[in-house]
Amino acid sequence: MDRIPGAAGGRNAEGAHGVGRRSVLRGAAVAGGGLVVPATVAARAWGAPAQVLSGRPSALSGVQAGDVTATSGLVWVRSDRPARMVVETSATESFARARRWVGPLVGPETDFTGTTALHGLPPGAQVHYRVLLADPDDPRRTSEPVRGTFRTAPARREDVRFLWSGDLAGQGWGIDPDRGGYRIYDDMLRLDPDFFVCSGDNIYADGVIPATVALPDGRVWRNVTTSEKSKVAETLDEYRGNYRYNLLDANLRRFNAQVPTVVQWDDHEVINNWYPGEILTDSRYTEKSVDVLAARARRAFAEYVPVRSLRSDGSGRVYRVLRHGPLLDVFVLDCRTYRDPNSPGRQPEDAQGILGAEQTAWLKRELSRSRAVWKVIACDMPLGIVVSDGPTDFEAVAQGDPGAPLGRELQIADVLRHVKHQRVTGTVWVTADVHYTAAQHYDPARAAFKDFAPFWEFVSGPLNAGAFPASPLDGTFGPQRAFVKAPTRANVSPAEGFQFFGQVDIDGGSGELTVRLREVGGAVLYTKVLRPGLVGQ
Repeated sequence: MDRIPGAAGGRNAEGAHGVGRRSVLRGAAVAGGGLVVPATVAARAWGAPAQVLSGRPSALSGVQAGDVTATSGLVWVRSDRPARMVVETSATESFARARRWVGPLVGPETDFTGTTALHGLPPGAQVHYRVLLADPDDPRRTSEPVRGTFRTAPARREDVRFLWSGDLAGQGWGIDPDRGGYRIYDDMLRLDPDFFVCSGDNIYADGVIPATVALPDGRVWRNVTTSEKSKVAETLDEYRGNYRYNLLDANLRRFNAQVPTVVQWDDHEVINNWYPGEILTDSRYTEKSVDVLAARARRAFAEYVPVRSLRSDGSGRVYRVLRHGPLLDVFVLDCRTYRDPNSPGRQPEDAQGILGAEQTAWLKRELSRSRAVWKVIACDMPLGIVVSDGPTDFEAVAQGDPGAPLGRELQIADVLRHVKHQRVTGTVWVTADVHYTAAQHYDPARAAFKDFAPFWEFVSGPLNAGAFPASPLDGTFGPQRAFVKAPTRANVSPAEGFQFFGQVDIDGGSGELTVRLREVGGAVLYTKVLRPGLVGQ
């Protein structure tokens, strides 16, 4: 939108854990370390032609793991030149008895990025990994190892912790070294989560990052700038450049090396509020077909984000389910690729909706199949918050009419009805998108549509972007705000706070799920405890 465990010892709400994950990277090469790099290093980091490079390959963008399950995971890296990706894994930091995985030969066709799939991993274990990049002409010439770590999902009932948020580098608020860069990532890292759900807007491809922005109190926000962020993204390389920009931040690189991600996309990976088939009237764009832009953007997304259901050329799908032991399944939705055009949303029939018919059928089927105690639905758009797209159209599900479901609400009503009738328990929705944080309870007793079981939706974000006032709620599904924190004016800078993330803890013994809404700095703003099997809590 335009507003724009496996280890013994336990863990408390503040992240203390027996594993000591952060110690694993002591003394390791975690991709650079500074926000301002010399020109020669920057040329390598941004993919200068191989013929002007000397020495060994380098991985200045760090490493990251994604879509980790009980026995598998993906490891990502970006080289500064053509190289063979090699991953070594071990149960110990010393890499005794390391297992070796020969990955792809990375080159310019993928912007020198590569992903290696790991299989046959032990459940509920800390996996240490290191990535080497080998010169394809002389395999003895390898990069310095870049280290990372992750925990695989448990096979038994054990404590689970994950975080979620979204919206990075939006509204012109980029990496300001004087303010510590994307420091919210260090706040999240201190909590030692099992994984992080990025709920969309991983980049702002439609947003320019200026060198400076004047703040209301007279101070100045000073951004790191790059050529790709000096205009809106249209070409494949410009979309790639948006991901490269964020990886200049040391906080993000540290976080990526130690916390696996589960990533979905939303609108700003392409352009604000986009939908398939749209033709742009925005004068900033020479390419007017959103379908053309989306294809380029999707390829860049697939190259830079480790998603097991996507291939590097962008084929495949974003929606998927991640199973994290007997307590948790995470259903990752895609509210962009299959939606119908944004409209006033008053139509009495809407087969396409916001998810498309195929994804809707998949979601209902997988929810029914799930045997996890908790089914967390990671949706890149909120359900009951009214998100407008211009004076008459709407961008999300709700359209401000509190009566019976119309437009995209019809599809959500179908999903909610299915959950009730199939006796699917333990559904919780998490989202970002609106640039504030809130807890919302949906109850048929307050709703125009009655045929569903009560549930909670939790909203958090942005990570580093402008913050905006709270939007109104649509009464169709009976939402009621239990908590909200938002500024009173639009596009409040990260220098003033209002940057948020959410935390979910599931107790391995009782099965209780606790949601904490936090702000930058780590302070807890709101806490809600949900007990398994209770309806209407």
